[in-house]
Amino acid sequence: MHAENRSTPARTRLLLSGTALALALALGQAPATAQPRGLPDFSDLVESVGPAVVNIRTAEKVKMSEGQAEMNEQMQEFFRRFGIPVPNQRRGAPRGGGTPDDDGPMRRGVGSGFILSADGYVLTNAHVVQGADEVIVTLTDKRELKAKLIGADQRSDVAVVKVEASGLPVVKVGDSNKSKVGEWVMAIGSPFGLENTVTAGIISAKQRDTGDLLPLIQTDVAINPGNSGGPLVNMRGEVIGINSQIYSQNGGYMGISFAIPIADAIRVADELRAGGRVVRGYLGVLPDDLTKEIAEAIGLGKPQGAVIRSVIAGGPAEKAGVEGGDVVTKVDGKTVDKAADLRRLVANVKPGAKTTLTVFRRGTTKDIVVTIGEDERSKKLGSSSDDNSSKEPAPTTAPSTALGLKVSEVTEAQRKELKLKSGVKVDSATGAAARAGLREGDLILSVDNVEVASVKAFQAQIAKADKNKTLNLVVRREDVTSFVLLKPAR
Repeated sequence: MHAENRSTPARTRLLLSGTALALALALGQAPATAQPRGLPDFSDLVESVGPAVVNIRTAEKVKMSEGQAEMNEQMQEFFRRFGIPVPNQRRGAPRGGGTPDDDGPMRRGVGSGFILSADGYVLTNAHVVQGADEVIVTLTDKRELKAKLIGADQRSDVAVVKVEASGLPVVKVGDSNKSKVGEWVMAIGSPFGLENTVTAGIISAKQRDTGDLLPLIQTDVAINPGNSGGPLVNMRGEVIGINSQIYSQNGGYMGISFAIPIADAIRVADELRAGGRVVRGYLGVLPDDLTKEIAEAIGLGKPQGAVIRSVIAGGPAEKAGVEGGDVVTKVDGKTVDKAADLRRLVANVKPGAKTTLTVFRRGTTKDIVVTIGEDERSKKLGSSSDDNSSKEPAPTTAPSTALGLKVSEVTEAQRKELKLKSGVKVDSATGAAARAGLREGDLILSVDNVEVASVKAFQAQIAKADKNKTLNLVVRREDVTSFVLLKPAR
């Protein structure tokens, strides 16, 4: 009893201190021991990086048709005859309303960029300078310099322009591969033409597949039209990206923006400076992502790799022996998680170089050495062959009641024409086969990772398959090969 009375004041003090804490929080006063960390100060970064950031203005002559030009002249003549000032005519301009060196009206644009070298090489986005007849670079000291386009690569959205100057301030290039999700970053640019505007935020994600060939850095830094081409800077004052895209439903910033990793941008810029264009490797395949269901069905386990849906006739892949239905899991030892990885890894290989593809084919893994070609973006898928073009109808078998399939032999002429080593042709698909997406004219190349070179082989493979398990078929339709999972009717 005495002990309890002695502890009462202590409990009372504890309750009072808790009440005081709650009151302090309610009044917006945090206790001294819970002071939040201060927000970063970007002022030093702006002073060090800002001088190397430029505003880019472009002008493009608007091409008018002959009829539009004639109508324009007629309207100007009408205004002159009745003594009405010609609209939009500048002081000192000729009577025709243009300038002595103008052939017509100009479409103008604005963007940003940053200086890579003291002798005037500037990095920006390709879409900033695309189609421009004139490019003007404005420095922070207000000098306006006419720029020459060295090269622009639309696929990566990277461009390099050159101004005639020396001793220019330059940015410090960082390592975008070492950047981390959650770290603070800053952007400098000219949103809506407002030069030297600074915004800040954090890296929200990396490896976003929103570009054609480059995995982009996602941030929540405010980016708007005019910021394109400006630098994304880390807290060490290093440029780690080029601000290039926003996710928007109204054309303005909505909290998500994207930047090209500087490591990829510099690689592209070096090629543009060396030859004015980017040379990329070409494999000659149509890859697709591998689903979890297909990966489990074919015995690969996890959905890692790029499944080859089509092999382009005469391309490097076909010459090396790559087949439709192959799953590429590595390129020169580098892991391929999805189709985009395969495209990027191949694109970075120098044309003419030999590359080893690790592929998973019908339950086994093998290496295929391919001599990479040059991507000309003009090569197209070869024309598909008509499976019904054989001169004589091939014999058919009775349909399988469990699968709903009727198949027939592929003639030797068809095999030669389609460059097939195996396969049977689907004459009709009903029931489970139809539900799986099979249809007349499809070619079934393998069943459960085993090639079927004839109707007899197809029937034998179907007969020994587990009737309670899903079959995986490699199916070719025209020039596209894919996996089809066939679930027998219960």
